[in-house]
Amino acid sequence: MNTICAISTPYGCGGIAIVRVSGESAIAIVDKLFRGRKSLMEAKAYTVHYGEIRREGDKAKGEILDQVLVSVFRAPRSFTGEDVVEIACHGSMYIQQTLLQWLVDAGCQLAKAGEFTQRAFLNGKMDLTEAEAVADLIAAQTKAEKDLAISQLRGGISHELAVLRERLLTFTSLVELELDFADHEELEFADRSELFALAQEIDSTIGKLVGSFKTGNAIKQGIPVAIIGAPNVGKSTLLNALLGEERAIVSDIQGTTRDTVEDTLVLDGMLFRFIDTAGMRQTDDQIESLGIERSRQAAQKAAVLIHLQDVSNPTDILSQLTDVEDKTIIHVYNKVDLIANSPLPIAHCQSPIAISAKNGDVEAIQQRLVNFARDQYDTRNAVTISNTRHYEALVRAQEAIRRVQEGLQMQISGEFLSMDLQDCLTALGEITGQITSQEVLNNIFGKFCIGK
Repeated sequence: MNTICAISTPYGCGGIAIVRVSGESAIAIVDKLFRGRKSLMEAKAYTVHYGEIRREGDKAKGEILDQVLVSVFRAPRSFTGEDVVEIACHGSMYIQQTLLQWLVDAGCQLAKAGEFTQRAFLNGKMDLTEAEAVADLIAAQTKAEKDLAISQLRGGISHELAVLRERLLTFTSLVELELDFADHEELEFADRSELFALAQEIDSTIGKLVGSFKTGNAIKQGIPVAIIGAPNVGKSTLLNALLGEERAIVSDIQGTTRDTVEDTLVLDGMLFRFIDTAGMRQTDDQIESLGIERSRQAAQKAAVLIHLQDVSNPTDILSQLTDVEDKTIIHVYNKVDLIANSPLPIAHCQSPIAISAKNGDVEAIQQRLVNFARDQYDTRNAVTISNTRHYEALVRAQEAIRRVQEGLQMQISGEFLSMDLQDCLTALGEITGQITSQEVLNNIFGKFCIGK
């Protein structure tokens, strides 16, 4: 492979920038530009060297670009599995771009998006799930996302799938061996009852992974929380109080919120996606009706409903919604600041919270949401799927293994069983990259940042 180079730190001016070089000639090319106490060609792996960068062929005199620290990593024990050199220079845009140009003049090629990680995958330093976890780790905005990416980077998914594929391969081999001796009907290399039990076990394991996608997706995209209620109960005020900014328009005029308003907030390391909905009431206004319908749709998609009511005039709108039985509902009564020391006329419901959204009294709601996330989205002791590509492949694998079970019950021939087993193996192999196409690889690594 050609030797590649790229800036690995974010674009722009900063205190320090890192320029990464990887390939068979990485050390030799950088050595042409580097002037230190000794040649980089003599440097041991995992060592750092101080010196200057000068134009090629001008080491003794001429233009000095920068004073740098150069880290040397030798194949195969490097990130990419190749010789790698990382140059820590000052963060001037001129220095970064000039250094790249000098490296290209010395024999490098500019790296494409994700090419360093792609080389790590191609050189067997990581499988495809671990490579994708690198991108997830870079993009992580919350502690929960970071923890999930670290788990996948450490091979959590890979190990689970490797065990599944190994067991499937054994039985697939036995089924196919029978096909080689089809003329001897008395020979049976694979015990059908044992294969059926294994297929059920694999189906169950894949099912757990498929089911975990709901959790993984919520961690990456945010737990959807819909604020619902009648008009003028303070939904927009509550959203603004939760976010700590004026995100939604607040007005005493009924029907002000005519569409859903969304924004996100991190609580206790977990991302929440809040949705302020239009007040639900009977109306002849077509535009407002569309907003109310969107409110119902938002409520159906949400994991948590904050059912907000005016404490002085409670109006329960849950009866206007469908398919909310399985959702967590936080009953909140607003505007307690308006009733002074009078008793709270709160209806009988589970653990109601009384607040004044106008005064920013939202701590109890935030804590309830944090408790919900800890209870429902704990990924510490289980492998969790968060990548749509993985989810789709697992669904196909589960469909294939269920066809195997049906085939075993119908006592179909080993030839058809083998086809379905191969489909299952192929789907699982696509996740880790044991079976994949260049188009898929280009699509995955093309989404990486340059320099990674």
